[in-house]
Amino acid sequence: MLWGGLLYSLVVYLTYLLIGLGFIQFTVSFGVSVIVYWIAAVLAILAGLIEIKDFFWYGKGFSLQIIPGAAKRIGYYTTRIKKSYSSRSYRGYLGAGLLVVFVVLVELPCTGAPYLVVLALIGQGNYVQGLPLLLLYNLIFILPLLVIIGLVYAGKSAQALEKWRKENRKWMRLGVGLFLIALGIYMIFTIS
Repeated sequence: MLWGGLLYSLVVYLTYLLIGLGFIQFTVSFGVSVIVYWIAAVLAILAGLIEIKDFFWYGKGFSLQIIPGAAKRIGYYTTRIKKSYSSRSYRGYLGAGLLVVFVVLVELPCTGAPYLVVLALIGQGNYVQGLPLLLLYNLIFILPLLVIIGLVYAGKSAQALEKWRKENRKWMRLGVGLFLIALGIYMIFTIS
């Protein structure tokens, strides 16, 4: 479980890093950083409002969540990976790595708005200055995964962690929503 969780975290980190590097390279190369910055500021505010809506009316109307039907598909692939893992471990790890890339892509509706904001902030500078910030952001992004892996490895049950998440998700949505709105407003007032 420990190695699988660490592999998952590493692949999430690398996938987001490659997406971020490609995005920054694109915006800087084509000189669209300011346009992307404006779009990201507006998206941050809209995403923040959606998150705050979920504080009051979770699951009602539009939400920032995984693409519909993707959870079933992930479950299907997970079952297949478990079967291949028992017979040949390298195939299981390779399959798990590919599944993580798939998970990252389908969870972009959840994580895309905050990530776009961070990439726009980083892209305002130059590529060399942005890279350390991108590396740090991605480390902070996977930190909760590492904490969960550590808690489960130390004996905390997945059911207890899921119960805690469900009991506190509205507060997490509120916090993220307020942060995104504040960040969007900050971006609007600092556009150069």
